Amino acid sequence: MREHGVRSLLMGGQACVLYGAAEFSRDADAVVLADADNLRRLADAFAALDASVEDVPPFEERYLERGHAVHFRCARQDVRDLRVDVMARMRGVDPFSSLWERRTTVTLGETPDRLDVDVLALTDLVKAKKTQRDKDWPMIRRLIEANYFSFRDEPTAARIDFWLRELRSPELLVECAGAYPEPAQAVSRERAAVAAAMRGERDDVERELQNEQDVERAKDRAYWAPLRKELEQLRHAQGDRASD
Repeated sequence: MREHGVRSLLMGGQACVLYGAAEFSRDADAVVLADADNLRRLADAFAALDASVEDVPPFEERYLERGHAVHFRCARQDVRDLRVDVMARMRGVDPFSSLWERRTTVTLGETPDRLDVDVLALTDLVKAKKTQRDKDWPMIRRLIEANYFSFRDEPTAARIDFWLRELRSPELLVECAGAYPEPAQAVSRERAAVAAAMRGERDDVERELQNEQDVERAKDRAYWAPLRKELEQLRHAQGDRASD
């Protein structure tokens, strides 16, 4: 993607690896700018990887703009069978222009094999992970804990606010709220789990964290319901064409 000048940000499991919250991910996921020029460059990149679209929807701007993911499978020898999923819009996540401004760039390898990888910012990755899938919630917890333990001795206002708004471990949320009572008081007006953490009531914190998860999962199911219906219609239409 970098070789072809594609505006894209790594997300998903590979991004979690780079943020220290996972050890392995088979596939790659990216959010891309969905305009004609960028998608043309993306098509060139996938052509170089001998990649083709798997299943539905097809690789068209209109489906990306509606929030669908397009799934590619690579056939080039060095990346054979690698699956790459691309999206342009996600529930609860800002437009690509904002994501691009907040991006993190990670450098992998050494010269001459050095590679700079543009990655979804941690705050945006956490938002993108708030789905109905069971596997995403433990990953969110690990992402935030990894950041907390890495920078607990180097707190900034932005980090403290992020931890108070997103920590999902009752023990750590109680610790953080106790360490930073003034910002915790401000966040507690919007997050009941922080109010419980300030009282030191870990059972209440656990209950409020579960409530947060239930609400987000319900929102995600509602968001995907019409998109899933559209995918089923596309599969039926594809099957009808194949049988003609």
